[in-house]
Amino acid sequence: MIAKKRKSLLARLLVIALACLTAATMAQAANYLGVASCAGSTCHGRGEGDGKVVRQDELRLWQDPSSPAGAHSRAAAVLSGTRGQRIAAALGLGSAASAPACLGCHATNAPAAARGERYQASDGVGCESCHGAASGWISSHYAMPASHAGNLAAGMTALDKPQVRARVCLDCHYGSDKPGQFVTHAMMAAGHPRVSFELDLFSALQAHYDLDGDYAKRKGRLDSVQLWAVGQAEAIRRQTRLFADPALANEGLFPQFTFFDCHSCHRPISDDPGAVRKFEVNPGRPIPFGNPPFNDENMIMLSAVAATLAPAEAARFDAAARGFHAAMAKGRPQSVAAAQALGTAAATLSDTLAARTYSGDTAFSVIAAISGKTTTARFTDYTGSAQAVMAVDTLLNALVRDGRVTVGAAAGIRGEINRAYAATAAPERFDPPAFRAALGQATRAIGALH
Repeated sequence: MIAKKRKSLLARLLVIALACLTAATMAQAANYLGVASCAGSTCHGRGEGDGKVVRQDELRLWQDPSSPAGAHSRAAAVLSGTRGQRIAAALGLGSAASAPACLGCHATNAPAAARGERYQASDGVGCESCHGAASGWISSHYAMPASHAGNLAAGMTALDKPQVRARVCLDCHYGSDKPGQFVTHAMMAAGHPRVSFELDLFSALQAHYDLDGDYAKRKGRLDSVQLWAVGQAEAIRRQTRLFADPALANEGLFPQFTFFDCHSCHRPISDDPGAVRKFEVNPGRPIPFGNPPFNDENMIMLSAVAATLAPAEAARFDAAARGFHAAMAKGRPQSVAAAQALGTAAATLSDTLAARTYSGDTAFSVIAAISGKTTTARFTDYTGSAQAVMAVDTLLNALVRDGRVTVGAAAGIRGEINRAYAATAAPERFDPPAFRAALGQATRAIGALH
């Protein structure tokens, strides 16, 4: 009798243990909790940014219906719009709002088994897309004596580290090898916007935090020049890694044209024997005339950065960049090897730029390098030129934030910056000499403030 009771008790305990194990496994798997888990009025869902430590109205900023700050929250909704549905129809994807090829970047990219009860793809690019799956830290990250280091140990993403932030952003703002996170040439042909990346500008547009003393105490001081420079290096690391990935090498017979400069091919064609060639040969690309070039907008910027902030690495990087361009005329194996060498050089620069300190004059020095003859000679195409004017604007804003340039002085030269932007407003009308003249006026105006 006692033996039977013991067996019955053991059986019940086994059932309970299995139930607990199953619950624990489910809790561990369901680690993306959704935007609603952050939305309480005592958390990040206040109507005003008057919190003692953080603003606490982060959700309001993220949900802004019209400004760039709310773009992430609108990412899923645009899939149901005219453009999203037109792209999906052209590619045979069905509804864009449910297509895996779209949701990898237009929603928090959580595996189905890791979605909590409050996760919704319709939230768009939610908190956990950037800050990481929240189940490990959501209940402790606000409690005393919580620390930033403790939050990171519990699984929060270290977005205060420029390299980490760049890699998170690049997953969608350039691409990755994860499902649904690569914009193919076919997608762009169907109407998807061209991808481009600039870390500091994108961070500023999405900012839902104050870089105040409390932030610096918890996470350290963010430097805009460092963010921008590291972002350029990490972009090249990502580009070269994906280019070398055999799964992304081709679309049928053709190479994956996503990696190439769109506007080198998409130019007006004329049979007029008197037609004037509308493009210039780029001195930084040793490629046969007529070959489409790799999109080197970030290479041009990083070359200027290296010459100024990491001169010991500059020659190696420039040689690797030229070697990569040259290898493109030889074949796929040579191009992959050269891409890997370029990625290694960019990684070294990324580490150097992430580790060094930055002074108040750094932004002035980099702007001077961007506007120097060596760099401006490479502004022959729309993409590199658009990247350059974003860089100059970013660096000017950094000077204002650091108190090196007054708000009034920056406003006084806004006209010159806007003229440089206007020169890249329409790729079909891009004029390299006109752009270089506009950029030169803008950078000289900034230099006069030094």
